[in-house]
Amino acid sequence: MQVRISTIALPLILLFISSLASAENSTQADGYTIHHNAIPTALLAPEVASNYRIVRSKYRGLLNVSVIRDIPGTTGQPVTAKVTAYALNLIGRRHNIELREIREGDAIYYIGDFPIVDGETLKFTLEVTPEGATRSITASLSQDFYID
Repeated sequence: MQVRISTIALPLILLFISSLASAENSTQADGYTIHHNAIPTALLAPEVASNYRIVRSKYRGLLNVSVIRDIPGTTGQPVTAKVTAYALNLIGRRHNIELREIREGDAIYYIGDFPIVDGETLKFTLEVTPEGATRSITASLSQDFYID
C-alpha cells in the first residue's frame, strides 16, 4: 500500500511544485535579485499558515518577496529592505498590500495577503529599497487566480 500511495503522491507533488514555479518571478537590478510570487493561501499547508498567522482561504492570496544581494559564484546574500506593494485588477481597482518581515535563520522575506476573485488577473507593483541602497528598485508581476 505504501508504494501505491508514493506512486500517486509523487505526481501530485510535482504538479503542485510546477504550478508554484510558474507563479514565481524575479527581477534583477543594481546588484540585487528580487524574488516575488503570488499564490492563493488555500495552497498553504495548515501548519504553515498557522505558524505565520495566515488565513487559508480560496478568496485570499499571498505575496512573497525576498531580496538577495548578488555575489558572484554564490547564491547571493539575503538582505533587509523596505518593501511596499500593491495590486491592480484589470478594471484598475487597487489593493495596497501590507507586508511583514519574516526571518528564518539566514533567510529574510516579506509576506502579505490580499483578496482574490475567481478569474481575476492581478498586476503587482513592488518598490524595493535594499538596506544601504540609495534608490529603490521597481519590480512587477502578473498573476491569474482561479477559485475551485
